[in-house]
Amino acid sequence: MSGTPPVTLLGPQRRPTLPGVVESLSLTGLFAIVTAGWQEREKDDAELSSYLGGESVNLALWHRLQDVLDRDPEFAEAFRARRAMLDEMQDLYLMGVGHAMDALLSLYERRSATASLVSRAITDAEEVLRDLDDRHRRRIASVHGAFYDRVVPHERPLVRQHRDEVTVALSGASAAVVAGGHVAALLDAMHLFNVAPLLGSRPVIAWSAGAMALTERVVLFNDRAPHGPAVPEVYDAGLGLVPGVVALPSARKRLLVANGPRMATLARRFAPSACVPLDPGAVVSLSSDRSLPAGTLVVREDGVVGPSGGSDD
Repeated sequence: MSGTPPVTLLGPQRRPTLPGVVESLSLTGLFAIVTAGWQEREKDDAELSSYLGGESVNLALWHRLQDVLDRDPEFAEAFRARRAMLDEMQDLYLMGVGHAMDALLSLYERRSATASLVSRAITDAEEVLRDLDDRHRRRIASVHGAFYDRVVPHERPLVRQHRDEVTVALSGASAAVVAGGHVAALLDAMHLFNVAPLLGSRPVIAWSAGAMALTERVVLFNDRAPHGPAVPEVYDAGLGLVPGVVALPSARKRLLVANGPRMATLARRFAPSACVPLDPGAVVSLSSDRSLPAGTLVVREDGVVGPSGGSDD
């Protein structure tokens, strides 16, 4: 895949590293901006645009989605029914993975004269987690498939109009940036307006939820939730522009990185995909085949955050 436009994943932009990355990549011209994750604030992008030299066009995907929901009642009904179904499925799935994770936590703490037996039990429990994840992913895909079969977006004049406008806006852009925010809103808008092939044909920089949305599998996590550690959960499929990566924004703030067994389970659970921390200041420039370059920090299967052994490119 030599010559594939570069994709760069960043950590959170509270102290922006974006301008330096844009300069290092020698990106100039018009930038397409995706801020659908900001929802109502989607168009408040003046500061972001300034980091890009002031030449940008906001694709306004969230507002386009709201327009479709407001003006196409049949689509809106199907859209909300799908969301209700997915929310209930997520709750039920979390009950299952929660029990499996509780079992793992007990096994971590078990003292036994036969360590190999405990290790085997941990492996079995992790296999249960992976099985629950895989089943959940397939069921999510089935719900999405039924939704798109019902509404057939490309046959709906209003959706087709917005898709055409997005295509025109992106056609003049030399690069694109995808900001963070509410990951569900971001995914809904990006999938509906079919931006994956359009983004994939030009350099893309993404951070936080935007980085998650570019991967194949969006995983939510928060070991430091106020009510106690939350179980990492498969949430949805991303755009698939970044294969083999589970993006973990603000990892050191949200993960118990000193808890080796918990971190090891995270890495093994989502293998062979690499769990990639995206902390403030992180810059992960994917190789030309969209693989991780050697030395990228990942959560390793020994539970340590350390450099990967990816390809040099």
